[in-house]
Amino acid sequence: MTFNAVTFTVFLVLLVGITVMGFLASRWRRAKQSDHLDEWALGGRTFGPFITWFLLGGDLYSAYTLIAVPAAIYSMGAFGFYAVPNAIVLYALGFLFLPKLVSLAHKKGYVTLTDFVNDRFGSKSLGLAITITGLLATLPYLALQLVGLEVVFGSLGIGGSGNWLVRDLPLLIAFGVLAAYTYSAGLRAPALIAFVKDGLTFLVVIVAVIWVPIKLGGFGAIFHRGGEALATKTTSTVDPAIAVNPSVYLTLALGSGMAFFLYPHAITGVFASRGAKTVRRNMSVLPVYTVLLGFVALLGMMALALGIKPHDGNPQYAVPQLLSQVFPPWLTGIAFAAIAMSALVPAAIMAIAAGNLVSRNLYRQFRRTPVTARSETLISKVVSVLVKVGALVFVLTLDSNFALNFQLLGGIWILQTLPTVLFGLFTKRFADRRALLAGLLVAVVYGTWAAYEVKTATGGPFGGSTAKPFFLDSPIYIAISALVVNLVVVVLGSLLARALGAGPRGAGAGEVTEPVPAAMR
Repeated sequence: MTFNAVTFTVFLVLLVGITVMGFLASRWRRAKQSDHLDEWALGGRTFGPFITWFLLGGDLYSAYTLIAVPAAIYSMGAFGFYAVPNAIVLYALGFLFLPKLVSLAHKKGYVTLTDFVNDRFGSKSLGLAITITGLLATLPYLALQLVGLEVVFGSLGIGGSGNWLVRDLPLLIAFGVLAAYTYSAGLRAPALIAFVKDGLTFLVVIVAVIWVPIKLGGFGAIFHRGGEALATKTTSTVDPAIAVNPSVYLTLALGSGMAFFLYPHAITGVFASRGAKTVRRNMSVLPVYTVLLGFVALLGMMALALGIKPHDGNPQYAVPQLLSQVFPPWLTGIAFAAIAMSALVPAAIMAIAAGNLVSRNLYRQFRRTPVTARSETLISKVVSVLVKVGALVFVLTLDSNFALNFQLLGGIWILQTLPTVLFGLFTKRFADRRALLAGLLVAVVYGTWAAYEVKTATGGPFGGSTAKPFFLDSPIYIAISALVVNLVVVVLGSLLARALGAGPRGAGAGEVTEPVPAAMR
């Protein structure tokens, strides 16, 4: 990749601008009690429909989305479009359960999903399992945002050569800036930056889907050339029988959609909203982003049609190289800045969410002495920096494929928390907390084992997230087969508990087992 001074200058100016915004965000909508976790981690729960729309959009459509979705199209063709129905599923499911969850969060002071589980079921073991699952699912997701930043810096022609300090210096600087303004401003920083990030992303993608077809003779020519290029490609990392299987396409779309709003960073963005009405409106209008996602996916086909040869054979470079080739240098700088912001915004939210889980559901819950609001917030701030350090070390010391494989595992794991959430919200007497814990543990073990058995091109473990379950002849997304196992265990376990006369252990949805401390609010 070659260095272009104009591209780099535009990129740098925009990144400096959003860095200033990140630090200034600490004074935006600031309340008097700024040392409370609600203020730092949730922006005071005051974000209305407009701000929430941009915040959730910034959370949903990360740098990895903008890079990986078209990279999947570039590598596998139309199969990569599963991300579009996936987005439709997640909004429909969000409309179903998020408004009620947000109402309870405002009423009872929940900061994390574990707070809800603890309040609903009164089980420290189940709550701890939800917390650990959320942390394990978030950390590789955060690492992948830094992988996206690496791709941007490599496309700019900076880093990537020389000794380790020179090679990784851009990523280290970006990490330091991200950690500093997140520590200072909390959720307000990514919320404010999301306005710029989403605006630039819409601009770049819309210009690309108009500009490139004009240059190539229309979408018909793009699909014709792209199809020919795809037919001659050898995708050694993907089993063709799996890639074209309808059951894989459907279950990936369904499972990924059901999993998203269970991630801690997604819940953080939702809990920051003003209330249930705000969330309901956003679930109605956020599908507009799905149109953008469809356009983003088309960039992969355009890269095929233009005959792009990705740097080092890595398909993640397909979109940056496409943009560099078709855009003038100044617009390429804007595009790369938009992708970088698409890494920084969700990375900040993920780090905050991880900090919340540790401070609220490990530090506060298991500490024997009382915890002040100030110390709880401080722990969350410190942890938000430490998890970024962990993600940075992960990216700099391991192959990015490790992060990708663990992120696939994260999706399998986080979906197993769905029964606990839905039973907690919509049933009062059936689900037993011991059965829910058993179902979660069995499903996580089964899902991890099934993913381990999927081989890479070189014969190594964790080669993908789809496999044939023991109860079907067709391959499906492992998260779905694990969820089926989970539900079977929960139902049978709850019925067994009732048969033995124990009754379901857990308060009814909306019932509080004990008052929520004022410091939690």
